[in-house]
Amino acid sequence: MSGGDALIEARGVTRVLQEAVPVTLVRDVDIIVGKGEFVSVTGPSGSGKSSLLYLLGLLDVPTAGRVFIDGEDTTGFDADRLAAIRLRKIGFVFQFHFLLPEFSVLRNVMLPMQRLNRAGDKEMTERSHQLLEELEIADQAKKRPDQLSGGQRQRVAIARALANDPALILADEPTGNLDSKNSQIVQEIFAKLVRDEGRTVIAVTHEPGFAEATERNIHLVDGRIDQGVTR
Repeated sequence: MSGGDALIEARGVTRVLQEAVPVTLVRDVDIIVGKGEFVSVTGPSGSGKSSLLYLLGLLDVPTAGRVFIDGEDTTGFDADRLAAIRLRKIGFVFQFHFLLPEFSVLRNVMLPMQRLNRAGDKEMTERSHQLLEELEIADQAKKRPDQLSGGQRQRVAIARALANDPALILADEPTGNLDSKNSQIVQEIFAKLVRDEGRTVIAVTHEPGFAEATERNIHLVDGRIDQGVTR
């Protein structure tokens, strides 16, 4: 893949926690992920999977190395500028959905759009309903998250991640708390986002079936890419 095709790129990325005894979470990682790719990140517990995802998603900054988003070098950006890029270009889905319990499903989906503040209330409401409809949970729009099943909550979280129409979706163990049926539904949703909408999805997973369904797998061991397993 040429650099011009990259949506996200890590060059020599390392993350070290500066504690009494320094802990290296990610070691000298090079990754290029192109537009419209479905990539899984696997590895044993403590291998640096989530740490790498947070670095790629600009939720954390590397101790060394550089992260490029859509060709833009984010090195040295302050917190506000990183937040602006995340809001415009990246959608996040976590194992624990982090929906706000005091708000309705519809309002949870609208929140990223309200933060970006590029549309009026009518347009934001219509888009939120459209996303919920596409994910087959429009009938739950007025409910609060605690009134939904785990699978429904995760679909709401996916709708929220899509609210600002990001090119990149980063998911951290998105099926970790779901039964096999709902895990399959979520996996198929991600595959559809790649196949039909051309989005890029990078998902950390411990489930072999999920990883096998992706186009490419990055396997980490002790914070490094294991080239013998990565495909």
